[in-house]
Amino acid sequence: MPKSAFTTTSTVLALSPCLLSLSLLAPVAHADTAAPVVIGHRGAAGLAPENTLEAVDRADRAGIDWVEVDVQRTKDGVLVLMHDQDLVRTTDARTVFPGRAPWKVDGFTMAELGRLRAGASREWKGSRYEAARVPTLGQLLDRLDRNNQGLVLEVKWPANHPGITLDILRVLDRKGWLDGHHVNNRLYAISFQAAALKEIRARRPDIRLGICTEQKPTSDELASYAKFVDVINPEHHTATAGLVNRAHALKGPHGKPLKVWPYTVNTSAQARRLRDQQVDGFTSDVPDLMRKELGQ
Repeated sequence: MPKSAFTTTSTVLALSPCLLSLSLLAPVAHADTAAPVVIGHRGAAGLAPENTLEAVDRADRAGIDWVEVDVQRTKDGVLVLMHDQDLVRTTDARTVFPGRAPWKVDGFTMAELGRLRAGASREWKGSRYEAARVPTLGQLLDRLDRNNQGLVLEVKWPANHPGITLDILRVLDRKGWLDGHHVNNRLYAISFQAAALKEIRARRPDIRLGICTEQKPTSDELASYAKFVDVINPEHHTATAGLVNRAHALKGPHGKPLKVWPYTVNTSAQARRLRDQQVDGFTSDVPDLMRKELGQ
């Protein structure tokens, strides 16, 4: 069980944030006193190159028990961690493969991605993380098991990767992540695309799901989402107290109130505002600082 678990006892939360678990999707009995759970965004993108094992490890060393990553598929069918549709921003693909524009993720094999540095972006160039590599989903799952961390897996650009949800489930199964322990305590899948989430739900209705939104959902949209997701992941500016209250008044497919996890929260003012609005959790590039801000 991850070192951090969502419990209903505010005293336990105050004394030991390391007792929280992805049973966070269960109702919080004392929502007025429960602190939001801080999730490392893209591992911990402000501490090490995003979507790398180094970022996951930095989150772990900072006491962050849940990390969010983005998953796409290579040309030869390997699932890898990458946010953008192309490799330009976060790797040295233009230098290593100068004639391969537009450097789309699905235009390269895993062997080719293995030649790239995932720490080649301007903010990490010259740092100890510059040589970080693009990891596979399988490598990530092994690292999370070693670190005893939980996973928030974002299915990224599913329209670019037909059938990727089935591929993800296969890798999760092969790595032992579809057993009761992982599904109930350490695994959560999210996406901006409802169709991808519905594909997962059709095959594995026990997996907790979350829908990412850029615009504040209407009441009708929230009611529709509650039929197949457990958590709403709004852009943090749209996460108002009204949205939180409306979400908490609805029950998801597992019979629990909808939770609200905004993204991406990187300032003290943002963290305090969302805490006061009683969100259940949020992702952050600097989860260590946000955790300290919340006194966790």
